[in-house]
Amino acid sequence: MDSVKNLIGTMQGRLLPKYQGRNQAHPIGYWQKEFLVAKEIGLDCIEFILDFSGVEHNPLVRDEGIYEIQQITNKTGVQVKTICGDYFMEKPLHSSDNEVAEQSLSVLMKLLVSAKQLGVTDIVIPCVDKSSLNNKKNESRFISVIQSITNDLENLNINLSLEMDLPPEPFRKLLDKFQSKNITVNYDIGNSASLGFDSVIELDSYGDRISDIHIKDRTLGGGPVILGEGAANFDLFFDKLREFDYSGPFIMQAYRDNEGVSVFKKQLDWVSRYLVQKI
Repeated sequence: MDSVKNLIGTMQGRLLPKYQGRNQAHPIGYWQKEFLVAKEIGLDCIEFILDFSGVEHNPLVRDEGIYEIQQITNKTGVQVKTICGDYFMEKPLHSSDNEVAEQSLSVLMKLLVSAKQLGVTDIVIPCVDKSSLNNKKNESRFISVIQSITNDLENLNINLSLEMDLPPEPFRKLLDKFQSKNITVNYDIGNSASLGFDSVIELDSYGDRISDIHIKDRTLGGGPVILGEGAANFDLFFDKLREFDYSGPFIMQAYRDNEGVSVFKKQLDWVSRYLVQKI
């Protein structure tokens, strides 16, 4: 019969009016409403966001906030299994400013504790744009920081799912430097397409290490567009993905408008042909 074996969810905020006009942000003050909308749509999970801006108001860093997340997940059945650490784009773990790097590591360690309380499996660490590993010094600092916490990750059984803008071979070589099953890959379909990467080569390089997938479409060298209207080859990607025993979630991070719900549903319907498989 037709069935879905993976969780299907949304990046936080995609089902609500934009927070401060931003396409992606933790919606301070009304984040709870999204769980009710997600339940109505039939989604399994929400990938929570930890922003740099307003981090002190984020429930992920407060004990009472963790309790509130637990209460609403119990009420709705919509889970929080993954967290997107956008905080670390603004304040990279590999910053050359030691004070910034130390503070970011402290935030990450707090986030790991919260993640364990919530039953989170993956924390996505974006190393793109301002936090890109665009030189050997950045890469060396990043490796050093991550290696210092691999024991913590393994003890807690939480993945650091790395989102990179590196080509497949350099990314694979970077992954090989971590001797831990808990250093995994976040694969963003749209970002890879925008960079002109070949998804077959990418998956051949590290497909067995992917633990979180962001569903998005972008034009080559450009920004987000409606799923199916950009450079992403969904047929090719999902055909190749079937070679791997991918058990992580599919997180909708697709194009959004000011309100979110209508355009989200349209794109969820479009991509559902790839997410439903015969098992």
